[in-house]
Amino acid sequence: MSSPLSRTAIIGHALVFALLMALGGWLFSLHAGRWWPGTPSAGRIGLSLTTVLGFVGLLLATRRPKSVAKKTTESATIPVFWASQTGFASELAERTASSLSGAGLAADAVDLGSIEPKALRDCRRALFVVSTTGEGDPPDHALGFMAALMSSDVRLDDLAFGLLALGDREYAQFCAFGHALDRRLRELGARPLFDAVEVDNGDAGALRHWQHHLGLFSGAPELPDWAPVAYESWPLADRRLANPGSPGGPAWHIELQPPAGITAAWEAGDIVEIGPRHAREEVRSLLERLSLDAAGIVRVGEQTMPLADRVAACHLPMPDEVAGLDAQALSDALQPLPHREYSIASLPDEGHVRLLIREMQRADGTPGLGSGWLCRHAAINEGIALRIRRNPNFHAPSDARPLLLIGNGTGIAGLRALLRARIAAGHRRNWLLYGERRACADDVYADDLRDWRDAGWLERCDAVFSRDGGPHRYVQDALHAAGNELRHWVNDGAAIYVCGSLEGMAPGVDAVLREVLGGEQVETMLADGRYRRDVY
Repeated sequence: MSSPLSRTAIIGHALVFALLMALGGWLFSLHAGRWWPGTPSAGRIGLSLTTVLGFVGLLLATRRPKSVAKKTTESATIPVFWASQTGFASELAERTASSLSGAGLAADAVDLGSIEPKALRDCRRALFVVSTTGEGDPPDHALGFMAALMSSDVRLDDLAFGLLALGDREYAQFCAFGHALDRRLRELGARPLFDAVEVDNGDAGALRHWQHHLGLFSGAPELPDWAPVAYESWPLADRRLANPGSPGGPAWHIELQPPAGITAAWEAGDIVEIGPRHAREEVRSLLERLSLDAAGIVRVGEQTMPLADRVAACHLPMPDEVAGLDAQALSDALQPLPHREYSIASLPDEGHVRLLIREMQRADGTPGLGSGWLCRHAAINEGIALRIRRNPNFHAPSDARPLLLIGNGTGIAGLRALLRARIAAGHRRNWLLYGERRACADDVYADDLRDWRDAGWLERCDAVFSRDGGPHRYVQDALHAAGNELRHWVNDGAAIYVCGSLEGMAPGVDAVLREVLGGEQVETMLADGRYRRDVY
C-alpha cells in the first residue's frame, strides 16, 4: 500500500531544489565572457530546464510506499508482524514466514512498529508474533502502534489472524501484550484463526503447537518441525473401532502404555505429540526400487538405527531423486515427518494414555499419515513415538467453581479427562454439552457419562445428534436454547471450556455466548481465564 509524501518531505525537497538553483546561478555568474565554443543552443537549454522541472514535479506527485511493511499488507502476501525486545520474536516471525513460503504461500516478516493500524484494513490474513516486556508492556518499537490501535476506530472485519504470544510465567503479567493485542483486534472486528498460543520462556512444546497451527493454516500439515522432538517409545496396547456404523468417518479408541520403568505424569487438558510413520509396505517398496537393504544400519545424529526405521519416520522421496545413493547418503538426505497432536482422554491413574482419533482420508482415499499410522498400520505392542506436552491453558480449574464443558466429535476425549479430574477433586457442579452424528453409533463415552450423572458428578448433560433429528441439531443450537441456564451458571462464576472443531462448532458456540451473555462479558471471561478453548 502506498501513501503521498508528507508535508515535511515536500518542504525538504523544495528547499533542496532551491539550493541547487542558487548554486547553478552562482556558477553561471563565473562565466563573464563567451562559453566554450560548444555552447548549447537556447532550445537545448530550455529542454534541459523543462526536464529538470518535470522531474521535480514527478518527484513531488509520486506516491511511494511508506515502508517495506506496507507492501506486505496486500492480500497476495501474508504479513507476519513481530514485536520483539530481545530479537527472539523477530527470529520466530522469520521462521514462520519461511514455513509458510515452504508451503507455497507468499509471506513476509514485518516490524509491527513500522505500520499504522489502518494498514491492517488491507490484510485478509495476518499472523502476529509478539513478546511482552516490563510490566506487561509492548516492546519499545511497538509502543506507538499499540497506542494508536487502542485509540483507533478502524474496522478490521475482513481480517483473520493468528497470534503467538511470548512471555515468562515468573512475571505476573504473563504474555500481557499478546493478550491485549488479541483482545483489541477482536474488538475491532478481526476474527481469530485459532486461539492465541502462549509460549512460556521459549517452551519448545508450545512452539511446536504454533507450527501445528501453521500446518493447518497453510493447508500443508507436512511442514517440518523446527527442531527434533525427543520422543519416548510407548507400546500400542489396544485399538478398536469406537463408532461402528457411524455415518461419519471411523473413530478409533487407542490405548498407549507408558514405557517399562517409567512413571508417566500428565494433567487433564494436556496433549500428546505423536511421531507418525509410513506403512511398512510403502517403505519396503521404496527400498527395493533403490536396491538398498532395509536392515542396514545408518547413523542419525548420535543414534544408529535400521535404514527402514529411518525412512519410515521421514518424508518419502521420489525414487529417481535419490537413485544411486548409498544407505547413509539416503538417510542424510531425508526430512523427518512433523508431529501430530491429540487430546488425552484419560488420567494417569487409569494406567494408559487414551486417545479418540478420527481416521482422516487423503484425496485419493488412502488413510491420512498420522491417523493412518495409529489406526491402521501400527501393530499391537509396537512402540509408538510419543511425547506429552503440557497445556496449562486447558487445565481444569483448581477450585469448585461451576464448569460448563462444550464439545463435538473427538473433542469429547479432552472433555472426558476434565470431567475425571473434577470428580477426583470432588467438584460436582459440572455441565456437559456435546454433539455427534447418531446416538446409536457415535455416543462413545455414554456409559461413563451415565454413571457419572447417576452418581451426581454431572449436574446436567446435554447430548445433541445432528443426524437423529430433534429440536436442536447442533451444539450451538442446544446452547442457545439453554440461554437462561447459561446466564445463571455464568453469574454463579462458571468457567466455560470448549474442545472440538474449529470449523462450525467453536465459532458457533462463541457467537451464542456473545449473543446470550454480551460481548463485553465474554471478553472479560477470556481475560480472566474463565473461557478457554482447545479447538482444531
